[in-house]
Amino acid sequence: MHTDVRTGNQQVNLSIVTAVVCIALGAVSAAMASLNVAIPDLVRSTHASQTQLEWIIDAYLLVFSVLLLPAGALGDRYGRRKALIGGLIVFGAASAAAMAVSSANDLIFLRGLIGLGAAFVMPATLSTITGTYPPAERTKAVGVWAAVAGGSAILGLLCSGVLLHWFSWRAAFAVNVVLAAVALVGAVRFVPESSQPDAPALDKRGAALATVGLVALVFSIIEAPDAGWLSARTLGGMAAGLVALAGFVLFERRQHDPLLDPRLFSNRKLSAGSLSICIQFFAFFGFTFVSLQYLEGVRGYSPLVAALAVLPLSATMMPAARLTAGLASRFGARTVCVTGLVLVAAGLVIISRVGTDTSYLLMLAGLVPLGLGMGAAMTPATAAITEALPRAQQGVGSALNDLSREVGGALGTAVIGSVVTAVYRSSLQLPGAPGPVVNQARASFAVAIHAGGSTGAHARIAFVNGIHAGLLYAAGAAILAAISVAALLKTEARAPQLVDTHDHPQLADPAGLRVEATPDWRVSPVMNTSRSSTS
Repeated sequence: MHTDVRTGNQQVNLSIVTAVVCIALGAVSAAMASLNVAIPDLVRSTHASQTQLEWIIDAYLLVFSVLLLPAGALGDRYGRRKALIGGLIVFGAASAAAMAVSSANDLIFLRGLIGLGAAFVMPATLSTITGTYPPAERTKAVGVWAAVAGGSAILGLLCSGVLLHWFSWRAAFAVNVVLAAVALVGAVRFVPESSQPDAPALDKRGAALATVGLVALVFSIIEAPDAGWLSARTLGGMAAGLVALAGFVLFERRQHDPLLDPRLFSNRKLSAGSLSICIQFFAFFGFTFVSLQYLEGVRGYSPLVAALAVLPLSATMMPAARLTAGLASRFGARTVCVTGLVLVAAGLVIISRVGTDTSYLLMLAGLVPLGLGMGAAMTPATAAITEALPRAQQGVGSALNDLSREVGGALGTAVIGSVVTAVYRSSLQLPGAPGPVVNQARASFAVAIHAGGSTGAHARIAFVNGIHAGLLYAAGAAILAAISVAALLKTEARAPQLVDTHDHPQLADPAGLRVEATPDWRVSPVMNTSRSSTS
């Protein structure tokens, strides 16, 4: 891999740029899950209910996901380096402020503000890589990006677990501050600026429709255990969210310069990649949210031991992501993606069998295929999304990849968390307990186990019942995604052939390099005819 390239008049060291953007990426990825390990301590400090806990975790993911596309578009037009630097400043400052609060509602607000900063950081990291690396080396660099994106969430849990051995839940936010500061210095010093000044103006109406739709949908799902799954508030909110998202699709189809042209998804590879990423992180974040509560609340692990207990997921995911580019070249993206999703489902089914006194080996037996599956499915899916868009729109392409991750993560935490909460509350039986104790135990699993005695014992059994249901829902989603990806990529039956761009000028990329033509070649109405495709 080359270490230096020239961007305009500037000599750029690719290794240093990659290191800087990966530190920034690691910061925002770690923040997605690192707070999960601190949930018991956080509940004792803020007295958060189970629903408030979901909001503390999901406020970050929700704001992150709804602003990714607008942030990517702004970065394309005004400068990806500027977006990276501005996002790191907001991310770090809001994390520092979160260390000083003591109420659940304040924490929910600040987690949303941290998500605002992260929305500018993450698309800028991937678009910087895809806009800086030569096409021949881009897939390997994307593999590094995907490995960091997937593995840093677990490494963030481990780091928080170590700090929680000596400090409070506020230490999880201190990690954000340190990583943001290091990445900020590196971005100012080493990252080159890239932009598309003539890019279209931000589609404000489309962004508003997407925001309203996602917020209404996620809000209704998270609040469903309190309001009732069949209540008018829940059904009405979910219907309003789906109508707004349908309106977003219809509105974007009529725009000359849409925020996201729905016709892009006529490209089978882009659709398959987006779906695969979305479901992977639906399962991953839902699993993380409930599994850390299980390990600390049911098994009695300390935060550090709980983080170490899920480390095999990262230990298998990161090497698998690095090896996937070669496997996809040999066996095809379709085979690798589908196999990965099936492994994800198998791992979740195994972990769903845990009980109040089962051996840790049962969870380990599920973590290994879960990590291997995510690593195998992630890299080809990410490459398919980024390479479906022209160079000038890499910020939006990166944001679309990230959007798939964060929407999946937000929905995973909301859906699986709400299923677990609903089953927990319906299963919790506390005969003879005073009314206030029953109400507090139903409101929060962490409060119930802190009460100890028979209340804690019954709460553990009820929470395990919830995990059984929640993880089986996640496994079912992974199987449906595997079937869908197999159908979308069914045309990938023959190996791609190298074609000479002198004979086929319509396939030439901006640098005039040889590219691969695949049987399912498609050109979106908003895409340039110049792009490279990997199988």
